Amino acid sequence: MEGILIRGIGSFYTAVDAEGGAFTLRCPKKFRFQGMTPMVGDRVRFTPGQGEEEGWVDEIFPRRSVFVRPPVANTEALLITLCPEPAPDFLLADRLLVECRRQGIRAILVATKEDLDGGELARTLRRDYAKADAAVISVCAGTGAGLDELRDAMGGDICCLAGQSGVGKSTLLAALTGLDLEVGEISRKIARGKNTTRRAELLMTGGLRVFDTAGFSLLVLSGLEEPESLPAYYPEFWPMAEGCRFQPCLHATEPGCLVRRAVETGDISRARHDRYLTLLGEMREAWERRYH
Repeated sequence: MEGILIRGIGSFYTAVDAEGGAFTLRCPKKFRFQGMTPMVGDRVRFTPGQGEEEGWVDEIFPRRSVFVRPPVANTEALLITLCPEPAPDFLLADRLLVECRRQGIRAILVATKEDLDGGELARTLRRDYAKADAAVISVCAGTGAGLDELRDAMGGDICCLAGQSGVGKSTLLAALTGLDLEVGEISRKIARGKNTTRRAELLMTGGLRVFDTAGFSLLVLSGLEEPESLPAYYPEFWPMAEGCRFQPCLHATEPGCLVRRAVETGDISRARHDRYLTLLGEMREAWERRYH
């Protein structure tokens, strides 16, 4: 049979098939020898158990995307969540957008707690990210404003919420799904406090498929790439990049750079370009130290 892993506790996994049937499975040691560990979100082929016996995972299908913390596979849409208080971490949002572009994940910028600023954060996001190929949706979990628009944007994709602590990811998740996740939030806090393995679960309700995780705030970009690769993750740079005097152009200090000219004229957000230069500096440093 084929299904998707929605939960993993210890050495036991729960898979759900296309008809919604749930099966408890174990993973044979062969995967450990192959360096593979099942992750929530994995699409698998499995043999169901007989009677009270657990079944077995037979095959883990290739993953379209992977996040290590939290350990989830096959995310199709990332809800990058920001709010007025605490102050929005736009650099974190940019890191997440780069990771989405790198892994082929659809990005949605979600401005939460719109009641605190009358939607000003959402307007800032729409201005600065107008050409970044990411939808911007303003919501308020308390009043329900914007939730229907966000549910429609999520569609049937496997989604994951990400963002700094305190932006209300758990509250938003509960409002979207209608599920009481208070116990899960307590468990997540305990897990973080004890520095244990973070658990994840794929919630499937009301046509939504969304990960409930212990928290997701990407601090560093995954993998090691040449700094020259970074501009390719910024869609607003693409129309001008081919016209730059130097190829490749890092859009940093090079003369004749059309991207920098677009920043000067306001066609590209200066704040977003400044944060791009920060990420570029980090990539340069990591690249120079790759053999150390």
